[in-house]
Amino acid sequence: MKGVIFDLDGVLVSTDELHYKAWKKLAEELGITDFTKEDDEKQRGVSRMESLEVVLGKGTVAYTQEEKEALAEQKNTYYKEFLQELTQDAVLPGVFENLKFLRERGILIGVGSVSKNTPMILEKTGLKTYIDKVSCGLDITKSKPDPEVFLVAAQKLGLSNEECLVVEDSAAGIVAAKAAGMKSLGVGPYYQELGATYQARGLNEVTEWDRMLA
Repeated sequence: MKGVIFDLDGVLVSTDELHYKAWKKLAEELGITDFTKEDDEKQRGVSRMESLEVVLGKGTVAYTQEEKEALAEQKNTYYKEFLQELTQDAVLPGVFENLKFLRERGILIGVGSVSKNTPMILEKTGLKTYIDKVSCGLDITKSKPDPEVFLVAAQKLGLSNEECLVVEDSAAGIVAAKAAGMKSLGVGPYYQELGATYQARGLNEVTEWDRMLA
């Protein structure tokens, strides 16, 4: 392996709570008072528009596509307001140590995230200096499980798909990695259920870099 492509949310940083707060605020404005953490889980690893459908499914009002796009944009506005609170504290355990280790090994580091806010998050958390190339919602038209975000990342890194390892915390992301012909490391609370090539609860528990990068 010559490159590692990391998903952002749930892998390098945790902004789950901010997403939840933003969706809940939007839901309440739409008269939906029972948007819960369980509903929030259904939004893991999918696009903003798919996440919106989870929210709207809790209500009874039908919206036009144009209205839906405006609602999704409104949620993103709330999320970006909450992002202003973001600091290095949002970086998950073991992330900086692993990025430094990979850098020292001469491994190229990419980020593959469907979030259009990826550059801002990397900037505010201090992660930007460790990342060689970013593929995000600003570069793609298809969300995971489509492999586009990882294909773009590999292209930007100047590597073939087979030379890249993907680190993901969502089933959709692992499916996307497989579709791209890339091996994967599954992390996060559901790491054992994702079907990844390799598994670890979090980056702070990864012990097999030598085997994974071979």
